[in-house]
Amino acid sequence: MYFKQLYEQKLSQYAYLIGCQQTGEAIIVDPMRDIDQYVREAEQQDFTITAAVDTHIHADYISGLREFAARGIKVYASDEGGEDWKYEWLIDSDYDFELLKDGDTFSLGNIKFDVVYTPGHTPESLSFLVTDGDATDQPMGMLTGDFVFVGDVGRPDLLETAAGQVGAMKPAARELYKSVEEFKGLPEYLQVWPAHGSGSACGKALGAVPESTVGYELRFSPAFKASGSEQEFVDFILDGQPEPPLYFGRMKQVNKEGPALLGELPQPGHMTVDELMAQEGVIIDSRDKHSFMKDGHLPGSLLSTFEDEFNTIAGSYVEADSDIYLIVEKVNVEQAVRDLIRVGLDNIRGFATPDDLESWSGTLEYINAIDFDEAENLRMDNHKQVLDVRKATEYEEGHIPGALNIAHTRLAVHLDDLPRDKELLVHCASGRRASYASALLARAGFQVQWIDDDFEKWEQENAKSAEG
Repeated sequence: MYFKQLYEQKLSQYAYLIGCQQTGEAIIVDPMRDIDQYVREAEQQDFTITAAVDTHIHADYISGLREFAARGIKVYASDEGGEDWKYEWLIDSDYDFELLKDGDTFSLGNIKFDVVYTPGHTPESLSFLVTDGDATDQPMGMLTGDFVFVGDVGRPDLLETAAGQVGAMKPAARELYKSVEEFKGLPEYLQVWPAHGSGSACGKALGAVPESTVGYELRFSPAFKASGSEQEFVDFILDGQPEPPLYFGRMKQVNKEGPALLGELPQPGHMTVDELMAQEGVIIDSRDKHSFMKDGHLPGSLLSTFEDEFNTIAGSYVEADSDIYLIVEKVNVEQAVRDLIRVGLDNIRGFATPDDLESWSGTLEYINAIDFDEAENLRMDNHKQVLDVRKATEYEEGHIPGALNIAHTRLAVHLDDLPRDKELLVHCASGRRASYASALLARAGFQVQWIDDDFEKWEQENAKSAEG
């Protein structure tokens, strides 16, 4: 059996390429939308992808399952979770597909996949026990999707916090507890192959180690340690979950109803800055935050630095049907396109480079940067308002008196909750999240000052003042 874990850093996502070396067939598990990467990887290993499968309807990226189906590849998907959680785009389609229920099996050459229904994170969630039939009749490991991570389990609150289904999280947490109890009965030697690692918003404490074992998770995962009773587990798993990025609800719906077929990657053209400025749409500037703030940026542009949060910020701040124009290094254009289409932002029309911007003779906009000492002097002014864009859990642990709190990835739908008659002093823990939020707020017409400073410094100085 050939087995390879394929990691995507920005979304902290793992897909799996599993191949039968006797037949040359391979299956891809939890693929993203730009499936050419998997086809290329399989060909390099002398495999042909003949099947694809999703563990569940994803909320954090657009699945590649439909892209594979459209190319004639057989796809597998869950038939669990009730009528509201079906893969609607598969039903009554002409695609080659098979819907799976608990206890089903399917094979790829000598490799067998046993289907295990593991609801909780989502109602339709499946996991797969993988057996290399050429070596044994016992499973080697389990593809757990978003059910069990290294050091955590999948959050059960997203149907409520991301998709807006009021009252869904507690029943989902109880379903997750039942799945956890079933998981405890598995052989401890089984390897655990999750769909996400550290940095994903699909859990609250995912580990950076790419795989684990059943036994290790039972002994050391905080989630399993808190599973002594159903109520203890429910209380633990719902406490402290981070605010989901705004685009999660949209991804869930798109993957359920059927994403638009991508085919080839969009090919945005290189434009002059004047040409770019003449367009209707959204400009995403991928430069570093200090260049954006201090060196200047195009009026109304958003900041989403070409780092780990690039597609999360874009997905949370840009509407899916918007035309998008980029300020990006030419060498990064293809990757930026991949990042954006993975979160359903397809209309990427053109780009200009940072060098183009630097040589442009037009008028730029700037956002003033201050530190916490300056903010402390300003915040007592009735015409100023501190806005804390950290997570609610961070805010609860300590915050500036009188500060409003809205997580940066949820800010776009809370603009009406902010005072238009006050200048906003925007901060996070280090200045990074606040830089994204400040650009969004400036685009929306707010007066903004960006606090580019370490919040821990403010806490320490205020603790000393209190002691004095």
